[in-house]
Amino acid sequence: MIVLLLALCITDGVLSQIRYSVPEEADHGTLVGNIAEDLGLDLTKLASRRFQVVPSSRTPYLEVNLENGVLFVNEKIDREQICKQSATCQLNMEVFLENPLELFRVEIEVVDINDNPPSFPETDITVEISESAVPGTRFPLESAFDPDVGSNALRTYDITTNNYFYLDVQTQTDGNKFAELVLEKPLDREQQAAHRYVLTAVDGGQPPRTGTALLVVKVLDSNDNVPVFDQPVYTVSLSENAPVGTLVIQLNATDLDEGLNGEIVYSFSNHISSRVKDLFSIDPRTGRVEVRGEVDFEESSLYQIFVQAKDLGPNAVPAHCKVLVKVSDVNDNAPEITFSTVTESVSEKAAPGTVIALLSVTDRDAEENGQVHVEILGDVPFKLKSSFRNYFTIVTDGPLNREQADSYSVTVVARDKGTPSLATSKSIRVQVSDENDNAPTFTQPIYDVYVTENNVPGAYIHAVTALDPDVGPNSLINYSILECDIQGMSVKTYVSINEETGYLYALRSFDYEQLKDFTFMVQAKDSGTPELSSNATVKVIIVDQNDNAPLVLAPVGKNGTAKEPLPRSAEPGYLVTRIVAMDADDGENARLSYSIQRGNENGMFRMDWRTGELRTARRVSVKRDPHQLYDLLIEVRDHGQPPLSSSASVLVVLVDSVAEGRGAGERGGTTKAKEGTLDLTLILIIALGSVSFIFLLVMIVLAVRCQKDKKLNIYTCLSSDCCLGCSSCCSRQGRARKKKLSKSDIMLVQSAGNVSGAGTAQVPVEESGSFGSHHQNQNYCYQTKHQRAELSYLVDRPRRVNSSAFQEADLVSSKDSGHGDSEQGDSDHDATNRGHSSGADLFSNCTEECKALGHSDRCWMPSFVPSDGRQGPDYRSNLHVPGMDSVPDTERGKGFASSFRVDIPETA
Repeated sequence: MIVLLLALCITDGVLSQIRYSVPEEADHGTLVGNIAEDLGLDLTKLASRRFQVVPSSRTPYLEVNLENGVLFVNEKIDREQICKQSATCQLNMEVFLENPLELFRVEIEVVDINDNPPSFPETDITVEISESAVPGTRFPLESAFDPDVGSNALRTYDITTNNYFYLDVQTQTDGNKFAELVLEKPLDREQQAAHRYVLTAVDGGQPPRTGTALLVVKVLDSNDNVPVFDQPVYTVSLSENAPVGTLVIQLNATDLDEGLNGEIVYSFSNHISSRVKDLFSIDPRTGRVEVRGEVDFEESSLYQIFVQAKDLGPNAVPAHCKVLVKVSDVNDNAPEITFSTVTESVSEKAAPGTVIALLSVTDRDAEENGQVHVEILGDVPFKLKSSFRNYFTIVTDGPLNREQADSYSVTVVARDKGTPSLATSKSIRVQVSDENDNAPTFTQPIYDVYVTENNVPGAYIHAVTALDPDVGPNSLINYSILECDIQGMSVKTYVSINEETGYLYALRSFDYEQLKDFTFMVQAKDSGTPELSSNATVKVIIVDQNDNAPLVLAPVGKNGTAKEPLPRSAEPGYLVTRIVAMDADDGENARLSYSIQRGNENGMFRMDWRTGELRTARRVSVKRDPHQLYDLLIEVRDHGQPPLSSSASVLVVLVDSVAEGRGAGERGGTTKAKEGTLDLTLILIIALGSVSFIFLLVMIVLAVRCQKDKKLNIYTCLSSDCCLGCSSCCSRQGRARKKKLSKSDIMLVQSAGNVSGAGTAQVPVEESGSFGSHHQNQNYCYQTKHQRAELSYLVDRPRRVNSSAFQEADLVSSKDSGHGDSEQGDSDHDATNRGHSSGADLFSNCTEECKALGHSDRCWMPSFVPSDGRQGPDYRSNLHVPGMDSVPDTERGKGFASSFRVDIPETA
């Protein structure tokens, strides 16, 4: 057994070739060779690299053990059956490995053995020879046939030794041998009419095989002339696929005899092959040779036709000639495309040059008709590379993106160069496998989620959505919330997310008054390798509900009823008290309205629905007002939907003077003290009383120094600079003697609360009496362009106070004030008189003087409304609410802080 290895390394490592030989008739299991070892492959990796035989190249005679690469005989090989008379007999097989793709062409030559002896078509061969035949006359004998080839083929002929004939062995152009019987000595029919010899055909095998036939030579009477052909050999050309009946050649032989001895009959010689008889025919009378079957160039390009001509005379001697038919090729075969291996899918991240498929292209035609041009149709990211002989590989020609195209139809076209040109096409479908190259993307970078407060825990509030153009696990998205803290607690105690759908759920009931909004991050992560993710921001905005009724802060009295004194001499518009309320809600839900629900049947009072100020609507009349007290029920209602309300009970007691009302308040305080209930309010009153006393002394000193300017002496008394004893006070007063002060020059400016610094003083104010007299002790800080005083009052209430008294501007009072000197009947004048009557009270004296400037007028209760018309979210926590000074801490609950200042621009 001969093993021939031929390895050809091709670009991309695609193809190598190896050749073996095996004798025919080898038994099953006979080892041909080990492909893996001969190619130097790693036997341990054959399985992992899927070592296999290309299906189209399989043969039943040979088999490959895919585990160890052994090539062995699967069934007996009969070379003569497979390859007929071909000089060489070869079986082809392709094997390949994956990862990376490597193709190996295996050629197995089937070696002929001398397993067939020569044989004659017939066991008895008869030759008729005229007795007049001269020595040297040749008589062709029917040839023996040996299916073996090469050295095992027919080598020679032998004949029994005799005195009359010998054999001359001839060799045809195709290598076949035939024998001619040559007359060596004249025959005499009368002496011997028949001669019998053994004709033996011998092949060249070792040992040689033989075949025999009985040769009978009959001696005939003489026919003097034999037919003669124009030439012994004729050469003609014939196109393949010529139709039946096509003339091949017109033969002509002549015989000089006359009659039957000169009449010629044409026929094929006895040693002509049966295939020639199938393809061609000859007319016995005319010698016309025609096409009888389908002539195929791919089967044979040359045919030899042996023709004999014989007259009809007795003892006729035939004449012989040879016709060589050369078949010319016609482009009748389209190229054939065979895919040896095709990759089912290719990764979208495959590098350019990755092998997708291996194919071979063949064309059975010859020359230009068999030259093929191969190309890929269409605009696809693949190209062809010539690998080995007629083998091509399809490789990637650029980056792939499954999200743009998940598969490609690759069509290969093979076109020959014949005329007309023939083409063949084949298509394969290449799937692009997904790689996790796309991170999930949220449909929005920021989600605004509005949730109404008092929601049900566990309720669905929103859904976030992320998209991933990948497929399979690479597009399977899991949602999660990134950890963060909200008011010191994990965000996951506030909201949760469904990891599959992205639905967000509230885990608790939100309270707008405690938490107005919060922000957290959600993450979308796919399940690919490696995992890719993206984030989005979710802002949860709590929407306020009207879930808090207004809370009345002042006035506060015993058993829920506040007592307020009303002097009988009070003028219309006299401020009895101010209802101060707050609402923990926001916006319209916190905008409050005040109204008298009961107790004002005779129209004694009027209530400002915005500020909550309770004032007299007319003078007290003995006839119309015989009662000593008025039991009023005040309702505070917000503007929410539905609206919520609270009520306050105010008992207005008619008194003869303010001092009497205050005394009643003081006695009430003494009574409570006697009862042993010492609350924080009493402590504050004592402390503020001490401060007020010191403040009174300072005012008296300053009043003496500033006595030349009577109109503004109280104003400068209240300014923080003068109260602190600044020496520049009187100088400023001197410069301002000619100034006439009007209410239009006074502006209320929001203050920052407890501010201390140069030129400012923090002045705590507290009433000495009950809420019934707070209208007499309303203290404000007024400010000109050159003088500022800030008044701050701090109460420890964390929730902001919502007093509608500061929401909008009040209506202008019918009584004017602050326009020069006080006149009789003016509210300023009355307030001044009341101030002098109660000079023992430090705050009362100062407040009465302030009232002389018009503080009792409605214009002194400004509303701080932002320019856009909406109530600011935090201004109420920075305003001082007049009348709140004497509210006890035990009644108020938690305190609040507010401050404001009044700017009085200096006029020329």
